[in-house]
Amino acid sequence: MKELLRTTDPTMIAYAQALLQGEGIAAFEMDVHMSILDGSLGILPRRLMVRDQDLFMAQVTLRDNNIDFGL
Repeated sequence: MKELLRTTDPTMIAYAQALLQGEGIAAFEMDVHMSILDGSLGILPRRLMVRDQDLFMAQVTLRDNNIDFGL
């Protein structure tokens, strides 16, 4: 799996997942339960992972929808 997106904004993760799902690209959100460690403040980033072979198309999908994945 490759990291596609890293952000502290949970709405960005949900939006990106919806876009990827619409393209048939499976995505997995990591570090969801880290909020226990940061006291639910949202200061620790969450990561959105995709399969290696889906990375290019996932990046194109996010770029086409003006999502800066900044990696």
